Amino acid sequence: MPSRQKQLLFSLCGLLGFSCALTAAVAAGLPFWLRGTVLCRTGADLVNATGPELDKFLGQLSYGLFHGERVKACGLGGRPSRFSFFPDLLSAVPSGLHVSVIFFCGVVILFSSVATGFFFFNAFGRPYETLQGPMGLYLWTFISCVCSCVVMILFVSEVKLHHLSDRIVNFNEVNFEFQTYRENYDRCFWLYVLVFFLHVANLLLTRLAGVRFPFHQSKEAELGGGAADLMY
Repeated sequence: MPSRQKQLLFSLCGLLGFSCALTAAVAAGLPFWLRGTVLCRTGADLVNATGPELDKFLGQLSYGLFHGERVKACGLGGRPSRFSFFPDLLSAVPSGLHVSVIFFCGVVILFSSVATGFFFFNAFGRPYETLQGPMGLYLWTFISCVCSCVVMILFVSEVKLHHLSDRIVNFNEVNFEFQTYRENYDRCFWLYVLVFFLHVANLLLTRLAGVRFPFHQSKEAELGGGAADLMY
């Protein structure tokens, strides 16, 4: 492939990598990872609420990785309140799993930035071997891709397996019991899905630019070395 086309492809990959780093950083800080509806089970059972009456006992819940907002409704209007995971909810939520989600978000931001630098370095500079050459283009992008997938898996397991929404809405609640009525992943979660696919696109564009996969190159090198040894 002509060098001009390689520069264009690597520049495009660099722009996509920068977009991934920026998107991951913004999404990690916003409280829009999950949005749901919570039911005041205690109040609804007391009056045996059904149908339209049940709406009076439905509140709202929205949160991210660091803070969020909940509106509790028990038949007498909503009670809005804000909360923070650090340090308020650490005793109520699976703290190890939650910190792991934040950690891998940081890894995605870091290595997306590193991958961006390497793409621009290969587009306008003179790359050399090891991590600065073709190996680096695949390595940093692959790490970012895997970590963005890990973020989604860990967050989904925290929400579904550990019932994160129920833990949050029932935190420090004595008189009423709340239950998750409906929940949907919000825009920040889907932004990480987008980051994952952008990194996959970067891997494909790198291959399209003519850079072979590292393990494919090492195989060819071993075969070439063996042939040379046989000749001599």
